[in-house]
Amino acid sequence: MFNLDGKVALITGATGGIGMSIAKQMKSSGAKLILSGTRQEVLSKLELELGDDVKTIVTNLSDKNDVMSLANEAEKTFGSIDILINNAGITADGLLLRMKDEDWDKVIDINLSSSMRLTRQVIRGMIKRKYGRIIFISSIVGYTGNAGQSNYSASKSALSGLTKSIAAEVASRGITCNLIAPGFISTPMTDKLSEDQKNNIIKNIPIDRLGKPSDISSGCLYLCSNEASFVTGTTLHINGGMSMI
Repeated sequence: MFNLDGKVALITGATGGIGMSIAKQMKSSGAKLILSGTRQEVLSKLELELGDDVKTIVTNLSDKNDVMSLANEAEKTFGSIDILINNAGITADGLLLRMKDEDWDKVIDINLSSSMRLTRQVIRGMIKRKYGRIIFISSIVGYTGNAGQSNYSASKSALSGLTKSIAAEVASRGITCNLIAPGFISTPMTDKLSEDQKNNIIKNIPIDRLGKPSDISSGCLYLCSNEASFVTGTTLHINGGMSMI
C-alpha cells in the first residue's frame, strides 16, 4: 500500500520540519527525490542521510529564473517528475494597519506565485506522460484567518482556488491536484513558543496535542499513491479537529 517505487518527486521547502518528513517518508516508500531549499548545508546533510537517488538543488523561489532552472534541472535529473510537492512557504507577520507592502508582496510571491510558476512548468511533462500528482501545502489559517497574518492567510487561502482550477484542467490527463491544510504542527517554528502558548493552542485541539510532521507526510503519501487516483481538487485538513471544515 502507498508504494512509490520508480516515481520521481520534486519537493520544495525540503529543509523545514514538514518538508523533511515528506522527503523521508517518500524515500522509504521507494521514490526518487529532488529536494529544493535555501540552505545548502541542511540539504547536503539530508542528501547524505537519505542515500542514493536523491538530488538537492538550492533555489531562491522569489527569482523567476531560479524557479525555471529548478524545474528544468529536476526534469533532467531522473528523466521525469511524477510528483510535485509545493511545500515552501514564508511568513512576515504583522497587523494589517502596520504591514508594509514589501511584506505583503514577498509572502504572496513565495507562497502563491512561485508555486504557480513551478507547477506551470512541471505540469508540461506530466501532460505528455499522462500521469502526475501535484500537492500544495496550505494551512489551517487559510480557512480560519489569523490576527497578524493577513498576508500569510491570504496566500494559503488562494491555494485552494488554484488547486481546484488546476485539478479541473488536467484531470483527463491522468493528473491529480490536491491540497493539504495542516493545523498546528510541532516544528522548529512552534518550538519557539512558550509552554503557556502551546498549552493555550492545545486547549482548542480535540485530539489534545500538536500535530507531528509525520501526520502531514502520511497524508501526502496517500494523495501521491495509486490508492488516491480518484481523489482530485480536494483539501485534506489535518488539524486534530481544531477546525472541522
